[in-house]
Amino acid sequence: MSDAPSNVGWTREDMARRVAQDIPDGSYVNLGIGIPELVARFVPQGRELVYHTENGLLGMGPSPESDDGDPELINAGKRHVTANPGASFFHQSDSFAMIRGGHLDLCVLGALQVAQNGDLANWSTGEPDAIPAVGGAMDLVAGVKAIYVITQHTTKTGEPKLVESCTYPLTGARVVNRVYTDLAVIDVTPEGFRLVELNPGIDLDFVQNRTGAQLLPTPESTLST
Repeated sequence: MSDAPSNVGWTREDMARRVAQDIPDGSYVNLGIGIPELVARFVPQGRELVYHTENGLLGMGPSPESDDGDPELINAGKRHVTANPGASFFHQSDSFAMIRGGHLDLCVLGALQVAQNGDLANWSTGEPDAIPAVGGAMDLVAGVKAIYVITQHTTKTGEPKLVESCTYPLTGARVVNRVYTDLAVIDVTPEGFRLVELNPGIDLDFVQNRTGAQLLPTPESTLST
């Protein structure tokens, strides 16, 4: 599967914009480290989305355009961010109380693997030399009302990230609701992965060949050809 054209698929910014389109108005949203951070750049017109970071900021804005951001204004990934009007700052323990208390509507996370039953692995490959990096992800998948994953559809070597069952240590069991990749938008349902939308110009076979589990089509899918 390593023969996939390098110029096929949505960019990271396209993926982040697509996620933002599906976030309901007024939602309180936690953004994970990596591609999920880009979602903060996009708030659909007419909506108010309140972005949260677990190190203690509610009302987070996107990263500054240049590298001259406030050195004391960072997200959980240690990246410079901005604060939107009305933002609030608080202790990290209060931030996790929000998470564990079920007060956040949605979390956007990256992934190493997502299984067709919604299992998520995103903190370790399990290799002896792997650096543990679970952070707050286990709290997030247990306490937030809905979990969206944004990730490349395959690894750099072409291996599927969407699989029948995870082979890496789990972050959470049956927690993922929807997956956004560079190739497609896919729901996790009781029956398995169900296609919602294809990247324009990509057909179902192309995506299925790069997915490690069966993709179920749906009449509402946008099957671009």
